[in-house]
Amino acid sequence: MLVLTRKQGEKILIGDDIVITILDVRGDSIRIGIDAPRGVGIQRDEVVRAVTEANIAASHADSDAEARIKATLGLLAPGTPPAPAP
Repeated sequence: MLVLTRKQGEKILIGDDIVITILDVRGDSIRIGIDAPRGVGIQRDEVVRAVTEANIAASHADSDAEARIKATLGLLAPGTPPAPAP
């Protein structure tokens, strides 16, 4: 890992086409701007982790969740047993 100290207005170049600019420094936080080609994905780590955790939780829904959703949408009569899981 490369660790750098930068001041407001200074830039970091990554390869030939990614530029990180320090926009503002306030207390213990900074604002950065990132210029990168459209095809380069830029994500915040905490958002990616939250989405991953939510997807994992959703994939572990209880066995009758589908039947409850269908009943709520009127696609399955209340009290109808859910189809067996594949």
